[in-house]
Amino acid sequence: MDWTDLLNIIISRRSIRKYLKKDLPGDIIETILEAGRWAPSGLNNQPWRFSVIRNTDVKNKLSILTNYSRIVKECNVCIALFYDVSSGYNRDKDLMGIGACIQNMLLSAHSLGVGTVWLGEILKSKAEFAAILGIEDNYELAAVIALGYPDESPKSSRKSMDTLRLKDFP
Repeated sequence: MDWTDLLNIIISRRSIRKYLKKDLPGDIIETILEAGRWAPSGLNNQPWRFSVIRNTDVKNKLSILTNYSRIVKECNVCIALFYDVSSGYNRDKDLMGIGACIQNMLLSAHSLGVGTVWLGEILKSKAEFAAILGIEDNYELAAVIALGYPDESPKSSRKSMDTLRLKDFP
């Protein structure tokens, strides 16, 4: 693979909110988790922890905690990412590492033909979410990724680079 292949994966990835009713094989999920595991983190502390949620009853219980309940109910799998507070050394850096972990997972999923959407609004219900899953207090919900085979092809746009650049120092 050359850099253009990677750039194409980055540019073509979209947030997918509608999924086919088709099971994701376990090896695909493990590959996506493995990509996340290799993300960079400060001091290599790898502060992320995963919970894979396939169970329909559990997803239904979790869905009431978000305005995006349909996505949680209809996706094939949810992967919850937790911040292992006990492994942390700097909250800001640790959360950036978790963001890198999530991006690795989103890009690897896309490269495998799997659609994803990163759900952040559900963080308003961190404690309730963790309680439903029986997760201990030293793990803080950081994000939820919904996954499935895409049943939509959304368009996307980006701001111009001129709009995004503040100041260069040649």
